[in-house]
Order: sequence, then structure tokens, then C-alpha cells
Amino acid sequence: MKKKIIKGLVILGIGFVALWGLRVAYGYMVVPNQSSGSGYQDVTVGVMGQSRGMSWSGKNYASKKVTRTTGPVAQSVDQKYEKVATIKSQATDFKKDESNIRSLIKKHNALIQYEQKSGLKGRQYLYLAIGVHPEKFDIMYDDILKIGKVLSKRTDKSDKTNEFKELNAKKVSLFKARQSLIGLKGRGGKVEEMIRLEDRILQLEQEIQRLGVRLGEYDAENEFCTVKFTLGDKIKIAGTQISFLKRLKVAFEWTVLYYLLLIVILSIGLFLVWLALTVIEKSRFVLNALEGKSGS
Repeated sequence: MKKKIIKGLVILGIGFVALWGLRVAYGYMVVPNQSSGSGYQDVTVGVMGQSRGMSWSGKNYASKKVTRTTGPVAQSVDQKYEKVATIKSQATDFKKDESNIRSLIKKHNALIQYEQKSGLKGRQYLYLAIGVHPEKFDIMYDDILKIGKVLSKRTDKSDKTNEFKELNAKKVSLFKARQSLIGLKGRGGKVEEMIRLEDRILQLEQEIQRLGVRLGEYDAENEFCTVKFTLGDKIKIAGTQISFLKRLKVAFEWTVLYYLLLIVILSIGLFLVWLALTVIEKSRFVLNALEGKSGS
């Protein structure tokens, strides 16, 4: 009996050690060690740990001659469009890369329409919204791609011709309405009616002014395409370092918990099997006893 107990304990011990070793190996597979500074923060996340760089919502429009064929007749049409390039780059040398982008802006006679800069040395961030003349857009776009390490790039172009025409039509309509109301002023009337008439004329003039501002964005003098440029420092991220002793400790705690649970489940299973066999044996004994009595 003593030998059987010792043998059983040895088997349980071997099982425990084997499960412990497997759990340690699994830990290395799921959470491997990394050397310190092996990774870098993506500038698109933002230097201060939050998404940035999309706070400028200005609009730039450009135009070009487009030939459209309507039946047998070819017509030259002024197309109004919006073109936006979005470039996100990681700086190799932040000060040098910032100087390069500003030099490019001067070189191509572009215009900084929005600027956002933050962070201390080593964790700096720069966002620029740049207005570029349409004829220089492609050249400047290619030059900007040479600054730092490009993480993402995107170009969007939207036709705005119909929107421009609708604004002009609305402006003409408002002018006509304003002239009609001004004509009514000469007919005279009650004081209250004249006050309401003046208020309505004032409202129309305000709407005409707002439309004038929007239409001014389409003027040839204000024609630009947009480049949204994001530049961020190459920020080191400390790697994950887990000591071997800590891995052993975590694996040991896990193994104790689940090995005991396994033993309990096996014990309950064996007990149920023993109970079932005992019931079957007792049932057979009772049946045999009943058959013996009926035979006598």
C-alpha cells in the first residue's frame, strides 16, 4: 500500500511539473520578450497620445478648362473642383524636416493657411494646411513625399461645378428679390409694413454678402489646392521585459489552480464511476437473490 501511495504521488508530481513547464512555454509564445526601444510610436496617433491634425476645415477651390461634347457640338467649360492631399510622415530629424517643408512652401509660392505645433524636443508634432497653386500641386506633392518617412498618403478630388452654378443662380435670385422690395418702398404704406419691408431687405443683403464670401472662394485670385501635412518625431517605445522568475511564479500559480481543479474533477468522475458500478453490483445481487427465492 505504501509503495502504491508513493507511486501515485510521483505520478501526480510529474504531471504537475509537466503542466508547469507547458504553461511557462505558452507564456513565452503569447508575450515574448522585446529589447528596449525596439518599437516606435506612430505619428498618426499623435505625440500627446491622441488623434490630432484635423482641426482645419477651410476650403480651397481651383478651376480648369474642360471640353464637353453635347451631341455634335464640343463646348469648353470652366470646371470648378476641390483637390486635397493628406500626407502623414515620421521625422528622421525633426528640425531639419521642418526646415525642409517650410523651404518648399517658399519655393513653390504656397501659403500656410493653418499651423499647429506642439511637444518638447524628442516628442514634437507639426501639422500644416498648405494652399498650393493648382499648376504646382503635383510638383510640391512629390517634393513633400521626400521629407521624413511617409506613413500614409491620400489625394481626393471633388467636382464643385454644379455647386458653383447653384450659388450664382441663388445670388441672382436674391438680387432680383432685393430690387423688387426696394421698388415697393416708393409706393409708401403703413409704418409697420415699411419696417417689415426694411427688415426683409436687410436680411436679403446679409444673405447676398454671405454668398459673396462663398463665391469669392472660387475667384481666380484665390485658386488653391490643399495639402494637409503631418510631421511627428520618431518616438521610442520601451519594449516588454519579463524576468524568468516572474514567468515561473505566474506559471506556478496558474498550474496550482488548474491542476487542483483537474484532480478534483477526476476524483469526482472516479467517484461517480465507482458509485455506478456499486449500484449495478448491488442490483445484480438483489436480482439473483429474488430469482433464487422464486426458483425454490
